[in-house]
Amino acid sequence: MSFDTTTPNPAPQPAAAPAEVQAQTQTPVQPAFAQPASPRNALFGWAIAGYVVVGLASLAVIGYLLYALGPVLLLVSGFLALVPLAIVLLGVLWIDRWEPEPRALLVFGFLWGAGMSVAVALLVGLGIEVAAYAAGVDPAVSDVLGGVLQAPVVEESAKGIGVLLIFLIARRYFDGPVDGIVYAAVVAGGFAFTENILYFASSVAYSGLLSTDAGLTFFVRGIMSPFAHAMFTSMTGLFIGLWGRRSVAGGVGGFFVGLLLAMTLHAIWNATALLGIIGWFFVYLIVQVPLFAGAIVLVVQLRKREAKLTQQRLDEYAAAGWFAPSEAQTLGTGAGRKQAMTWAKAHGIAPLMKAYIRDATHLAFARQRIVTGRDRIGAQRDEQELLAKVAASRQALQAAASPAR
Repeated sequence: MSFDTTTPNPAPQPAAAPAEVQAQTQTPVQPAFAQPASPRNALFGWAIAGYVVVGLASLAVIGYLLYALGPVLLLVSGFLALVPLAIVLLGVLWIDRWEPEPRALLVFGFLWGAGMSVAVALLVGLGIEVAAYAAGVDPAVSDVLGGVLQAPVVEESAKGIGVLLIFLIARRYFDGPVDGIVYAAVVAGGFAFTENILYFASSVAYSGLLSTDAGLTFFVRGIMSPFAHAMFTSMTGLFIGLWGRRSVAGGVGGFFVGLLLAMTLHAIWNATALLGIIGWFFVYLIVQVPLFAGAIVLVVQLRKREAKLTQQRLDEYAAAGWFAPSEAQTLGTGAGRKQAMTWAKAHGIAPLMKAYIRDATHLAFARQRIVTGRDRIGAQRDEQELLAKVAASRQALQAAASPAR
């Protein structure tokens, strides 16, 4: 699994930097992290429409929870559900450190998972229950089919569509498999948050807050398996990111392939509940733990690919005079960035450093879109904006760090 860094029609090399910029690069600054890029105006209308849709869906779900659980039980179970949510979001932040995604898109993804996906799952589930009752299906059989077939198909489809929408509408922020995993994990984290509220509320209402049943439910869902939904839906995001690097059609094809894998993993997970608590723990140890470990290894390798890609593309800019060669080398490694931040903090210019490294990283990925022919016109516009930003950041850094300050 690797980043495609070639194209049948090679893109032209970056334009040579102005003489004053090349002169500045003779005294390289230490690299750093940057502020998020301003959202493009063309996305503003889509953003408004998207937030209206997920906002209304979230309000509807909140209303349903208030009606079904009551305010006290909703608050108690919501507080408990914050624990696994925090674990998932910390994991997302760890994955997303190299090239952070726009916060607005992450919030949209979370609301899609917590609101729209849950609303779809509830409505479809209600419809199937009514149809099964009318057809005289045995309730026990209906429960089994609901857990092993209905839930994986409906829930993964609802969550996956949210990831696909982000890819289709905001492709410039969807650069590859790591981005796909990040967006999928956020969507899944939102869904799991609402679902956990329902599960925790059910166990508390049935046996009390301090009961063994409530404690076991919290331990299994909140401590042992907070990443379950994130792992399932990440398959969808992974393949959208892998196959969508060159074309929209590839991303849509990756959506269906990843969705099938997500449904399969989800079905296997739900089927283990039929084995009883002992059987569930056994399968958890021999199947789920290795899968989770494999997922961590995959993410680490993909992040290494991102770092290599960043360094490769920045080397091209260094050859054109936009960076000193040593800067490109430092910006392409985690150790180099850490060293840069240490230097920046010692000089009291950490915010400037953050702007520099993040703009440089975005520049590398804009260059990658140009090289691979994806959104080349938009990427070229981004390239010009980012080149101006990194030049200005370097000038500000050198001025702030000079002995005369």
